[in-house]
Amino acid sequence: MTQPARSPYNQGAATTAGVSSEDNKAASGEEGYELADRDAATTQDVDDSTVYRTYKRRWFGLAQLVLLNIVVSWDWLTFAPVTDAAATYYGVNAVAINWLSTAFMLAFPVIAPVTIKILHLGPKPSIMVSATLVLLGNWIRFAGSYKFEPTGGKFGVVMFGQILTGLAQPFVLAAPTRYSDMWFTTRGRVAATAIMSLANPLGAALGQLIVPELVPGGKSEQVSRMVLYSSVASIPAFFIPARPPTPVAPSSKHVRPGIRASVVQVGRNLELWLVMLTFWFYVGLFNLISTLLSQEMKPHGFSEDDAGIGGGLLILAFVFAIKCLIPINAIAYLVFVWMPQTGSIAGPYVILALIGATGFSLVPCALELLTELSYPVSPEITSTIAWSGGQLIGAIFIIICGELKASDSADPPATSTRLSSSRPSSRASARPCPSSSASLAERTRLA
Repeated sequence: MTQPARSPYNQGAATTAGVSSEDNKAASGEEGYELADRDAATTQDVDDSTVYRTYKRRWFGLAQLVLLNIVVSWDWLTFAPVTDAAATYYGVNAVAINWLSTAFMLAFPVIAPVTIKILHLGPKPSIMVSATLVLLGNWIRFAGSYKFEPTGGKFGVVMFGQILTGLAQPFVLAAPTRYSDMWFTTRGRVAATAIMSLANPLGAALGQLIVPELVPGGKSEQVSRMVLYSSVASIPAFFIPARPPTPVAPSSKHVRPGIRASVVQVGRNLELWLVMLTFWFYVGLFNLISTLLSQEMKPHGFSEDDAGIGGGLLILAFVFAIKCLIPINAIAYLVFVWMPQTGSIAGPYVILALIGATGFSLVPCALELLTELSYPVSPEITSTIAWSGGQLIGAIFIIICGELKASDSADPPATSTRLSSSRPSSRASARPCPSSSASLAERTRLA
């Protein structure tokens, strides 16, 4: 099998590029630096007279990507933490509400080829497309959530708006590696990618924590208030700079292969696919448990607020993680299968926090590793493929667990495993949903 060209990320070549004077930095707000690693390794391919600078304006684009990633992730989980209230308001069942999340995820692989093409032109066009779709999608969701007497909102209209926000996600979720490659040197790229990428789970955490507070006590008439607050964050996208006036590093001037050649090179890279497949299943499991967490816990006596806090712990606990402990992460997913039926909120909270603490550091590391393994392929290729697979796997998991939903007369009702009876013996013999760590053995069930 053909081995790909190695990225010079870790090659310790000498630094040779020039830097700006103190006068120029003071006048233009630019930052001079010495090149290292990948940037220095590529100086032999470019004109030595080029002056490389980083620009403080790069932080505006980074902040905008953070905002949009928070917004689209919150849009994804708008209804998941309050499934029962949303189902009552729109006059549908819980499975239909689950399809709001599933359709959102399926939109990613559908629009992925367009995402790669637009990101190949640069991050700003991609960010503008996402902002436009977010604006349209949220206003359409708001229109569909208006209370129509004698019923609540119009579910079909909300679904259309949800799909538009789902189409917006890949244009910003796949953009961090492309943006950091254009605006940051090797020294700052991993950190920049981490900040922008982890904004997505941060938005999911905010949705899990805040949405139940917007719908106190399951009052379904409050559902329509959840869909307006994300619009303002989209407007600055049209005013961010498109690209730095001069290259920030020699690697920024490196000619990338075309999209077709890049896809062929990625397809032949076995080492890259070992990382890619692992990333797909990790993202898929996270999407499953984030979407169905409320429906997992409520049949066992927990409130939507309890489930929302658990979702927040799942996502925010990575802040306190010292390193990635993949075996512990896998064990924690497995143990969570039995946690809701313990009847104590402490168990689910501890396990969800453990999943977050041992898992979320993987996201930026995996994305940057894929960029390195695929060099000189442009970063948006591997990033888009990685996120597309994760979204598709997550959607498949949700559909499977939705089909395993028990009836409302089961004990407990609407759990993820169909049981022939509610007796303890039958619960003990029930088998878990094999496709997901969040599906239940015994009497547990994700609606």
